[in-house]
Amino acid sequence: MWGLVRLLLAWLGGWGCMGRLAAPARAWAGSRGHPGPALLRTRRSWVWNQFFVIEEYAGPEPVLIGKLHSDVDRGEGRTKYLLTGEGAGTVFVIDEATGNIHVTKSLDREEKAQYVLLAQAVDRASNRPLEPPSEFIIKVQDINDNPPIFPLGPYHATVPEMSNVGTSVIQVTAHDADDPSYGNSAKLVYTVLDGLPFFSVDPQTGVVRTAIPNMDRETQEEFLVVIQAKDMGGHMGGLSGSTTVTVTLSDVNDNPPKFPQSLYQFSVVETAGPGTLVGRLRAQDPDLGDNALMAYSILDGEGSEAFSISTDSQGRDGLLTVRKPLDFESRRSYSFRVEATNTLIDPAYLRRGPFKDVASVRVVVQDAPEPPAFTQAAYHLTVPENKAPGTLVGQISAADLDSPASPIRYSILPHSDPERCFSIQPEEGTIHTAAPLDREARVWHNLTVLATELDSSAQVSRVQVTIQTLDENDNAPQLAEPYDTFVCDSAAPGQLIQVIRALDRDEVGNSSHVSFQGPLGPDANFTVRDNRDGSASLLLPSRPAPPRQAPYLVPIELWDWGQPALSSTATVTVSVCRCQPDGSVASCWPEAHLSAAGLSTGALLAIITCVGALLALVVLFVALRRQKQEALMVLEEEDVRENIITYDDEGGGEEDTEAFDITALQNPDGAVPQAPGPPTRRDVLPWARVSRQPRPPGPADVAQLLALRLREADEDPSVPPYDSVQVYGYEGRGSSCGSLSSLGSGSEAGGVPGPAEPLDDWGPLFRTLAELYGAKEPPAP
Repeated sequence: MWGLVRLLLAWLGGWGCMGRLAAPARAWAGSRGHPGPALLRTRRSWVWNQFFVIEEYAGPEPVLIGKLHSDVDRGEGRTKYLLTGEGAGTVFVIDEATGNIHVTKSLDREEKAQYVLLAQAVDRASNRPLEPPSEFIIKVQDINDNPPIFPLGPYHATVPEMSNVGTSVIQVTAHDADDPSYGNSAKLVYTVLDGLPFFSVDPQTGVVRTAIPNMDRETQEEFLVVIQAKDMGGHMGGLSGSTTVTVTLSDVNDNPPKFPQSLYQFSVVETAGPGTLVGRLRAQDPDLGDNALMAYSILDGEGSEAFSISTDSQGRDGLLTVRKPLDFESRRSYSFRVEATNTLIDPAYLRRGPFKDVASVRVVVQDAPEPPAFTQAAYHLTVPENKAPGTLVGQISAADLDSPASPIRYSILPHSDPERCFSIQPEEGTIHTAAPLDREARVWHNLTVLATELDSSAQVSRVQVTIQTLDENDNAPQLAEPYDTFVCDSAAPGQLIQVIRALDRDEVGNSSHVSFQGPLGPDANFTVRDNRDGSASLLLPSRPAPPRQAPYLVPIELWDWGQPALSSTATVTVSVCRCQPDGSVASCWPEAHLSAAGLSTGALLAIITCVGALLALVVLFVALRRQKQEALMVLEEEDVRENIITYDDEGGGEEDTEAFDITALQNPDGAVPQAPGPPTRRDVLPWARVSRQPRPPGPADVAQLLALRLREADEDPSVPPYDSVQVYGYEGRGSSCGSLSSLGSGSEAGGVPGPAEPLDDWGPLFRTLAELYGAKEPPAP
């Protein structure tokens, strides 16, 4: 059996269709070992055909796929065949003596379709090439070993409902890895395995289409279609693969709205205000999204006057609300029709219409306890001023609509009448004055009257009552302002001195005429002329008034024409003055001196007041300054301040005589040369001082040295007003007080410290130091 197979492969590969490549070539010089000039000959070509190997073939031993043979090979065994290139030595092996090529393992065309190799014949003894290398190809022959696959599956598609037959849904595509140029291994045919009779597929292109008309989404929204792709042209023995296509029907507006019931009944209390929700209506529409949006409207005018309907935010429900106040006593029920209409209508589906529906609605108005109702929305009453308390102003009336015979109690809201000017009769609702009214003080009174049912105190209503105070002639006319004028002593007779105006606070008096009358008789110094417009002119008579120190007081009588007529007397002050030629005042008695300077009495009083205030401020400032100086003197005696000078070198103790020079400490002026000129200070103003003379060395005792420095500081007028305590590292020799340092806790010999010496014994100079180290303060003197 295997011998027959090898014979067939050899015939297909190398012996069945042998050819000869006869391209001329140059023979190799010295190919036979004979040196000399190169000889030209015709090169005999390789003898083979194109080799093939079937993929996926596996046998118990390497399979012969072909044979290489060169005409140089005489069969003497001197020729060796070599094979190089892709897969040489691993996938393909060659018999060096015969040129037979074998494949050693199974090949997959889908991984590699062909192999390019180089063949060469060499001398077996010397490995000298007998022929130049030549390239040849081994192709892997395809077999149907790969089923079709859908790389993009599973698929999802959408198609509108009610689509016509043949509407394209989606195109599916399968891929076959086999060689499409060899046989029918990659020729695919598409069929529907599941999804009939709703969908079909084109066998060649894989386009899925609708197969029946009027598919309704409301009946079935989703379909699962299984598509199969089979190679070998769909014939028996071919491989196949399948995928699923999920087809969803999208919604269209093909269903009109429909009320689930023909009559809706609601109830609402009569106290429900405008905008109160009465109920919801929903017309059912199986469509989705915008196709199910609806608008509601009231068809009958009877219902549209008392109620209104609108669509909710979702566009599905109709909201029935109160439009105007309801009254159970006047009407107890309403009946009307409501229409629901789709807002978006597709003209393609008008034949399935009309896209609207109508339902009847009945609303029953329920009775509710109501507060008393006033006969008027607001009341306006009037009352004359100055009437006695208890005067009737008017009457307020309210009734209980639920029970007209129910008694009502009236009251005035306290904060609306804070002055308690009015009172109301609780049972009858009559309003009376409780105090005399003055129109000039207040014209309008705004009251809030409450009406409460005696049977139910929770039922309360209120109304606004406006009371106007009417005017009466109860105020005499007066001058509009105090008049204080002057006239020149050289004025001509009949000259106008002042225009006088009157004021009447009464409403009637302001609109009526006010009359003026001045002094009468031949001895009158001035004349008053009534202008009959609420004003009068003060004139100089034909006989001028004699000059005098005191001003003239001109009495003027004013009266109105009201009922009854009222009058009053006012006085106008007139001063006779000496005037300049230009008419300005030169002097007036008793203010002649002030008038010449242009100062009035008020100005003089203002100047005197300012001067007095300045003097008071000066005296207060001097007193405060003196008091402050006294306080500073007391503080200077008690104030103790310390100026501590710190040295970085602490020294070696009392026996250290090299750390500091006691002579330099006792005489700092001699140790440090003083700069020429007086020393300057930054904290005090410079002033003359007596130059300090060099001092002789002081005593060696520290206490005496400190006392000397203290006395010099006290006598020096240039030092600050406080003591400056100087601290030295050298504590002194033979001091009875010992060391004050906190570091030294024992004696010099390291023994037990002796008893502490009282700090009070050091004297008044160390009082501050004794206080710092815990000594008892001395009793106050």
